[in-house]
Amino acid sequence: MNPTPPHERICLLTGGGYPYRRDALGGWCRTLVEGLRRFRFELLTVTDREQPSAPAYPLPLHVVSARAVALGRDPNRADRRRGGSTPDGADEAAALLCQGLLGDGQGPRADTPGLPSGPGGRLSADTSGTARFTEGLRRITGLCPADGTEVDAEPLAALPLAEALLEAWRQHQAGDPDGRTTLPRLSVRDARTAATLLRHALRATAVPLPDVDLVHCVGGTTPLLAALGGRWRTGTPLLLTEARAAVIRQRPAEERLSAGVRTVLRRFRAAVTRTGYAEAALIAPLSAYHHGWALDHGAQPARLVQVPAGVDPREYPGAAEPAETPTVVWAGSGGPGSGLSLVLEAFTEVTAALPATVLHLVGVTEAHEEHCAEQIERTGLGRAVRLHPLPADPRDRYTVGQVVAHVPGPADPPYRLVEAMMSGRAVVGVDVGPAGETLGDTGILVPAGDPSELAIAITGLLRAPARRRALGEAARRRALDHFTVDRVTRSYGALYTDLAAPPPAPAFELALTVPAPRTTTPATLRWLTRETS
Repeated sequence: MNPTPPHERICLLTGGGYPYRRDALGGWCRTLVEGLRRFRFELLTVTDREQPSAPAYPLPLHVVSARAVALGRDPNRADRRRGGSTPDGADEAAALLCQGLLGDGQGPRADTPGLPSGPGGRLSADTSGTARFTEGLRRITGLCPADGTEVDAEPLAALPLAEALLEAWRQHQAGDPDGRTTLPRLSVRDARTAATLLRHALRATAVPLPDVDLVHCVGGTTPLLAALGGRWRTGTPLLLTEARAAVIRQRPAEERLSAGVRTVLRRFRAAVTRTGYAEAALIAPLSAYHHGWALDHGAQPARLVQVPAGVDPREYPGAAEPAETPTVVWAGSGGPGSGLSLVLEAFTEVTAALPATVLHLVGVTEAHEEHCAEQIERTGLGRAVRLHPLPADPRDRYTVGQVVAHVPGPADPPYRLVEAMMSGRAVVGVDVGPAGETLGDTGILVPAGDPSELAIAITGLLRAPARRRALGEAARRRALDHFTVDRVTRSYGALYTDLAAPPPAPAFELALTVPAPRTTTPATLRWLTRETS
């Protein structure tokens, strides 16, 4: 450990994860922080869920502080219904944001301050979409005060988002009579619902960030909004890690919403991502898959630095597999979007072929235990399934099984896959996101959404001990070659130094501050000079 840490202070900004929650992304953050002891970290997690009670991980000494901010319910909702004054510039900001959601060239005229104009008094083509949304989001951020340590989003209460959404929808349809871009119907009620949800999400822009040299944002829309707000207020450089599987996903609670509201939310999240790509000094995708996604959504190639996932080989030394009964391990939270349903469907077919097989569900969180139990009861697999909370010792995570079923949720990074490979277990993975490039030819990939193919591959390995052991050994060798923690910390240490270190001192010429005293010219040189009076 370096006893004299440098001045670089890093704010690691997450969305309800590290250090308060044990999950795949939390494990990645823990590995990063504990491996970079020469920096000082301030940990900040912003979530729209309940406020975490206490850190789930022990904090190293070089972590200066750890703070959690829960956005909570909008306290000004009732006041907004009764009406109130609209802050100066709020109308234009809301209009820009909503027009940018639709990627439309219509909207405010070119004399809107801050945006370049094109012919005919309209905004030029390059200000449509992302640039328009970014300007609107920047102005909304400017409405919220940045003093103190508490979230003060009161100015957002009077932001006319419902009216701006309806107007943007109308102008988009008027400018697209052929229906090339189909939008669902947006009623007045839908617009008000969407406005309430957007206003809640925008509260993240008012979260005050600590005074640091670099903000490192890891996570989804909520922490990125907080990072963007901090960047625009203070100018602190932003490093963005693209770690989650970049897929269009819908949160379970949004299933009851109308198609129009879901469209607004989906476009809002995509626009925030594109804005983050434009504002970040550097983007560190976790895989070639994430690298390609970032390029497809507007990231500049020169700002992309790919840094794969990595784990500590000492924490996953590998162990002899259990030989008593056929066993399968799946690691996940057990929540609605964790991939559990597909695993249980496949395991039903596995037990039909090998009745004695046991499935170990590792890492099921307390919040999802009830949902997990309901899913197990529905499939009738109660006696064949074992639930385990996330073991404190990583050595125990995969050693209870002979085969690991890697079925991630749509937003999970490949961190658990690397853990399983480092543990020396044969892996059957669903071919989604970066699974293929991570696993290579050291495991078996099956198509996504096909429980029968997953069951066939798992059953085949359970019946072929020599093959699964060979795959497990090959997977560990691949993990040792490509996915170790020292590679991660070395890469991020260089990125932190490049972005957070103070600029070098400017070059200057040495000049005398006190003039030399005037003396009489020596007699031997007087004839060489011309005396001046």
